[in-house]
Amino acid sequence: MVNQNPEQRARDEIDALLIKAGWAVQDKKKVDFSAAPGIAVREYQTDVGPADYVLFVDKQAVGVIEAKPESWGERITTVEDQAQGYANATLKWVNNSQALRFVYESTGVITRFTDGRDPSPRSREVFNFHQPATLLKWHRESKSLRGRLQELPPLKTDGLRDCQITAITNLEASLQKDKPRALVQMATGSGKTFTAITSSYRLLKEPVSANRILFLVDTKNLGEQAEQEFMTFLPNDDNRKFTELYAVQRLQNQYIAKDAQVCISTIQRMYSILKDEPLDDALEEQNPAEQITRPKEPVPVAYNARIPPEFFDVIIIDECHRSIYNLWRQVLEYFDAYLVGLTATPDNRTYGFFRKNVVSEYNHEKAVADGVNVGNEIFVIETEKTKQGGKLTANELVEKRERTTRRKRWETQDEDQAYTGKQLDRDIVNPDQIRKVISTFRDKLPIIFPGRKEIPKTLIFAKTDSHADDIIQTVREEFGESNQFCKKVTYRVANDKTDAEGKLIEKGEDPKSVLAQFRIDYYPRIAVTVDMIATGTDVKALECLLFMRDVKSKNYFEQMKGRGTRTLDKDSLQKVTPSAQSAKTHYVIVDAIGVTKSVKTASQPLITKPGVALKDLAMGVMMGASDSDTVSSLAGRLARLDKQLDDKERARISAKAGGTPLLSIVGELFNAIDGDRIEQKALEITGLPQGTDPGETARDQAQKQLVSKVANVFNGELIELIDSIRRDKEQTIVHDDLDAVLKAEWAGETTENAEALTQEFADYLQQHADQIEALNIYFHTPARRSEVTYTQIKALLEQLRQERPKLAPLRIWQAYAHLDNYKGDNPLTELTALVALIRRVCGLDSTITPFNATVRKNFQRWILSYHAGGSNKFNEQQMQWLHLIRDHIASSFHVERDDLEMAPFDAQGGLGQVYQLFGERMDWVLDELNRELVA
Repeated sequence: MVNQNPEQRARDEIDALLIKAGWAVQDKKKVDFSAAPGIAVREYQTDVGPADYVLFVDKQAVGVIEAKPESWGERITTVEDQAQGYANATLKWVNNSQALRFVYESTGVITRFTDGRDPSPRSREVFNFHQPATLLKWHRESKSLRGRLQELPPLKTDGLRDCQITAITNLEASLQKDKPRALVQMATGSGKTFTAITSSYRLLKEPVSANRILFLVDTKNLGEQAEQEFMTFLPNDDNRKFTELYAVQRLQNQYIAKDAQVCISTIQRMYSILKDEPLDDALEEQNPAEQITRPKEPVPVAYNARIPPEFFDVIIIDECHRSIYNLWRQVLEYFDAYLVGLTATPDNRTYGFFRKNVVSEYNHEKAVADGVNVGNEIFVIETEKTKQGGKLTANELVEKRERTTRRKRWETQDEDQAYTGKQLDRDIVNPDQIRKVISTFRDKLPIIFPGRKEIPKTLIFAKTDSHADDIIQTVREEFGESNQFCKKVTYRVANDKTDAEGKLIEKGEDPKSVLAQFRIDYYPRIAVTVDMIATGTDVKALECLLFMRDVKSKNYFEQMKGRGTRTLDKDSLQKVTPSAQSAKTHYVIVDAIGVTKSVKTASQPLITKPGVALKDLAMGVMMGASDSDTVSSLAGRLARLDKQLDDKERARISAKAGGTPLLSIVGELFNAIDGDRIEQKALEITGLPQGTDPGETARDQAQKQLVSKVANVFNGELIELIDSIRRDKEQTIVHDDLDAVLKAEWAGETTENAEALTQEFADYLQQHADQIEALNIYFHTPARRSEVTYTQIKALLEQLRQERPKLAPLRIWQAYAHLDNYKGDNPLTELTALVALIRRVCGLDSTITPFNATVRKNFQRWILSYHAGGSNKFNEQQMQWLHLIRDHIASSFHVERDDLEMAPFDAQGGLGQVYQLFGERMDWVLDELNRELVA
């Protein structure tokens, strides 16, 4: 293969990007305008020299592209003048009198774009080149979108709250300044969605005439609520509803209507649409921030011609504090659109993402002062068991219950066991503690809500599903009411009950139906929840929040409280609570767990000191630093490093740490700054009883003691070892003077060098055949080849790296490839390369062969042989699993039972699913594959 220079590689990448966007790429001597509506002509001649690319749409020259090598990515903006020079030049054969409007600079990795008709033309990064039809549409418009934004008419304020007027006005000013991201922070209940719809209406209306707006949510429930608000929205300058003026579509599958002007979608569905993959509807039920399982690495979004980056002009992100990170961030950054975030509870990450462009700051306190929200009162219920815990005595009979099945049994307690209040309802269930809280709440209601004849609408926050079930039963008993009086309310899909064989026993109640009843009907009076009813649920008649679970996240606690802040007029309140004598004036927090007193922490990244070296963080903690930022950053950095280590490196670190594994150190560091542990330690220091406030001085002292205890594990040798391993895992990138090529060839490119290198490698393997188990098996007992493990090959690779770094497997591979005249694919990993090389040296393969190719060939042979031997052939489901196991062996050359519980098998049902499909033959299948595929 001929090595391409960086410039040519960049041109090839740019060609590929253009073709994806629908452009036909042509050489200047072979221009054919009939080939496609959009033509990108290479090296087109101008009066100042050849432009890298000139873009033609319907035979009209509309733009230029300045191409640079990938290494120019960090200084791509420095070639903007050069690109503009070509745009201003006169084109040969065209004789254009005006500058070309659209200017791109691209390395094939980074592409920046400038529209010459913007009021203040400024380049911006785009995911890909715009489609020809897009540039033609823009070319025919007298003003760009940014130009039309300058003509927004004054806001008509009838029917708008002051906070909404401020948000809309400031957002429009931000758009007119061409700021790409803006954050609207408005308290729950102050009308964020109404504000966003008003802005959308003004952007779609002339003179701005935005093409399309995306309203992005993170749960299906929020999408349905948004759709309803768009359907009922009536502008203050038109007697027609929004949906009569503009087409609104809530995306429920992969189809997007061409005439849709507002698309409402979950971020999960938009991701699936961009990936052209179907979406499991259940994934829209739970917001991404609460998902327990996530991909190990975000699967990158690729260009989608059906939904190009210019598809939306503006993206409004509801509850943006949850959906702008990790996997989902790339969905937002795919589009060439303004990003507008809506949230009541931003944190530092939210401010950072929106580049601190906060166009509205309207918090709960201001909302209460303005009468937009109602405030709260706090009523505390404290029980002895909640505060102090309790004790189980040895030899007494205790009841045990399985969490999920609720199956009960009695057994004798082995030993005395004390439990804390925090263990209640998770490890320990004390029915009387729950009953005391509920009965006290019942008895005190005349004091909490005087004059009421019925229970106010109440939401109880439970710790777990099991806890919620206990509460529901206790509420019904203590209030002497029916099933409809108290129900569980959730966002999740209906929880159907099935037997051991999977047959339906009881159909679960539809969560939407229960939520609707709680919102507008008399029953249920009390709802119990565990999951994310805390955010985005509008139950205006809610007057009481009973906390039976603690919360440490400040943002989450504010969202939970936000369920009660909605205002409601007297008539509407009396429809669900007839004895109410006025409009909703306040809501009550009934604190049965100490939630209003516990220390709250704002959500923030673990590594808050990314600029401080790992070694300096460790030395700081060893020398006495105990602040949360330093400790959290050190723990985060060590956790990140641990993911890069192999077993041998972990063992070396553990030995220097007195036998403590690195992950245990990480866990202890996090525990040392955990709010609950600090509070408990502070109480021990001050000698105060549970539930009292030890004060900040005691908390600081407690944190210092906890961190100091963990810090004892650190010593100079351990820190040096960690730092040396860290340096081996990282690279420092420098941008120095331009380099020059002195030689461009593989070290083993000549036959003489290749022969010498492969002989040295073969000699090394022969010399160590008796000491290294994997080599012993391959050279002396090939019948046991299936017993070679991942750990054994990894050990050989590590020994090679330490003793003979010159004999790196991929380097030896290139030498053999030269000798064997091999032109195929390179190995998947160094490990599989090493296995293939061992086979070559041992004579199992006469020429160099990628291990995955060997595995696939052997798999095909094995399947054909098996199917030819009888009628008991593998079915389609079994074959799918066999292919998964084959691919695992191709990258790890062995499969164990335990492997089937990890990715990618766990997503398909894991070990249990394999046993269900293969039954008693499962182990035989694994043994067969291990033996036959590596033969």
